[in-house]
Amino acid sequence: MSTTLSLPLPTADPERAERDLREHGICAVSDALDAATLGEVRDRLYTAAADDRTHGRTHKFAFDYAHDDTNQRVWNLLSRAPVFADLVTHPIALRLLRSALGRSILLGNLSANITGPGGGEMQIHPDQLFVPEPWPSEPQGANATWCVDDFTADNGATCFVPGSHLLNRNPRPDDAITAVPMEAPAGTLIVFDSRVWHRTGFNRTENGYRAGIFGWYTKPIYRTQENWFLALDPSVVQYASDELAELLGYKTMGFGLVNGKSPR
Repeated sequence: MSTTLSLPLPTADPERAERDLREHGICAVSDALDAATLGEVRDRLYTAAADDRTHGRTHKFAFDYAHDDTNQRVWNLLSRAPVFADLVTHPIALRLLRSALGRSILLGNLSANITGPGGGEMQIHPDQLFVPEPWPSEPQGANATWCVDDFTADNGATCFVPGSHLLNRNPRPDDAITAVPMEAPAGTLIVFDSRVWHRTGFNRTENGYRAGIFGWYTKPIYRTQENWFLALDPSVVQYASDELAELLGYKTMGFGLVNGKSPR
């Protein structure tokens, strides 16, 4: 397996980030969220996580360790607070996502992963598991990850296998895999294409939590991971901008028409 050994450093230059995404399959934009927005996002996320725990609404994802109670997923963030919609339509995130996937994209999911002290590693995987091999030469999806807390090697920063997107396939049992933690301060935006192998890292801290919000986007030919038509609070659709409505499939061209025209 031939891959590079390092990850690109965070940059404030969107053009540099686009180049990193093309060359490395991953990029990081520093200070993508200002302090006020980051503070609101963090407060709303941890409030939603506590509410889910109180009401027994937590459940694991396919690649989480089933018995790792330190890791929590928070689902359907769009229905939790308006600030999360701002992340979905963030101009820099959409610029990078569209540079990888094309102009027309769908939001497949918006959820959070919070790993706590003693949290274990996730299984290494790409997000393009749903595509049969051989894969097309371009990614079919991409993630926009928002660092809600600092991502460090000790607190469970997402670990990536640099250059794995160039292999354009799933991992195999005989692959020698070295995953590198993407360390970045809170407020950083990380975008990576769906072919990049990655996993949640170990949280080796005694009392530190690491929260990340993951926006999953795909080319428009794929079904969304979250069923927005059933999951969303009606107010989200009622007040959605045209851009958000398009990303959710409520405003569309070609696919998802109603009586030959866009439903909105």
